[in-house]
Amino acid sequence: MDEFADIRPYNDTEFPEIIERLLAEPDLVKGLAYFMRPSWRGPLRLLARSLVRWRLQKDLVGLESIAEFQMWLAGYIEKIVNKTITDFKVTGIEGLDNDKSYTWLSNHRDIALDPTLVNFALHLSDRSTGRIAIGDNLLTHPVVGDFMRLNKSFIVKRSIKAKREKFSALQLLSRYIRHSIDDGHSVWIAQREGRAKDGIDTTDTAVLKMLSLAGRGLKESFPQALQQLNPLPVSISYEFDPCDLLKARELAAVKKGVGYTKSENEDVESIITGLMGDKGRVQVSFGEEISPDLFATAELLAEEIDRQIVVGYACYPVNFAAHKLLADNGLLSPLEEYDDVEEGIQQLQARCQNESDDVKLQLYSMYAQPIVRKQALLK
Repeated sequence: MDEFADIRPYNDTEFPEIIERLLAEPDLVKGLAYFMRPSWRGPLRLLARSLVRWRLQKDLVGLESIAEFQMWLAGYIEKIVNKTITDFKVTGIEGLDNDKSYTWLSNHRDIALDPTLVNFALHLSDRSTGRIAIGDNLLTHPVVGDFMRLNKSFIVKRSIKAKREKFSALQLLSRYIRHSIDDGHSVWIAQREGRAKDGIDTTDTAVLKMLSLAGRGLKESFPQALQQLNPLPVSISYEFDPCDLLKARELAAVKKGVGYTKSENEDVESIITGLMGDKGRVQVSFGEEISPDLFATAELLAEEIDRQIVVGYACYPVNFAAHKLLADNGLLSPLEEYDDVEEGIQQLQARCQNESDDVKLQLYSMYAQPIVRKQALLK
C-alpha cells in the first residue's frame, strides 16, 4: 500500500500515463498558447495553439522519466528568468551542507514562482532540488495538478472542513514531509498558508505544529521532531511584483468591507501573471541553520524564522520610494534620509496612476514593508 499516493508527486512508473493524458488534453494546449503568446488574437491564437501542440508532441513523447521531464522544464524556467528578471542573485547557498536535506521555510509572495526560484537557485549550483508543498486550491483543473505533481509537488489539502478529517490529512502531510527528509529529499513549504498579499511575512506557528505531528508517533517532543526536519529560512525578494495591483485591489476592497470573491480561474491567472510579468531584480537568500535552543517552542522558532527572513530581504529603490510616499502622507515615520527614490516614486505612481487612493496606499504599503520590517528589527 502506498500511504502517500493521494498527495505525493508522481513517480516514474506513473509517468507514461500522465504524459499521455496531458498530450490528449486540449485545455493544456490552450493554456500554454496563451501563456507563451498572450497578445496573439484571432488567427494568430489558432496558430499559437498549433505550434504549442506540435512542440509538446516533439518534446514530451521522447521523455521517459520524471528527471527528464524536470530537465526539460528547467530550460523553460531559465527562459522565463532571463526574460522577466533583470538580475537574479542568490546568497547564503554556500553555507548549505550537501549531505543534508532541508525543510525550506520561505516567505510567500507568488503562487508558483517562489518555490520555482528556490529550486532554480539550487539547480544553478548543482544541488538537488526540493519537493514543493502546494494547496489543493490550485488543483481545480486536472492539467495544473498533473503538471505540478510531475514537478515534485505534493498536495496540502486545505479544502477539507470537517475537523477530524482535516486533522487526519495534516497528520498524513506531516508524515510525508518527514518521510521525504528522512529519504534525502528537501522540501519547500511556505511559512504560512497563502501569499502575504500585504507584504508582511510572518510564520504561522500552526505550520510548525503541523510539521511536528509526525514526531508524535515516535514519541518525540516538539523540539526533537522539528530538529529532525532541518528547517532553514529562505527569503525571496522581488523588486516588482507582477501581481501587485491585483493584490492591492483585493486588500483595499476587503478593508472597505466590500465582499471579495475569487473568480473561477483567478489562481491560474495569478500564476501566469506572476511567471510572465516583469520582476526587475530578484534575490533568493538562504538563511543559517537554527540554533538548537530556539526549538524550545513553536513561538520561539517562528520568531527566529521571521528574523532570518527579514535579514535576508533585498531592499530596492522602489521600497524606499514607497516608504517615503507613505511618510509624506503621515502614515509612517520618515527615515533620516532617502537615497535614490525619485525613479522609484515615478515607477510606483505609473503602476497605479488610474487607481483609487485606497488602492494606491495599499500598493505603497506592500512595497514599503521590507523597510518597515528591517527598521523594526533594529529597534
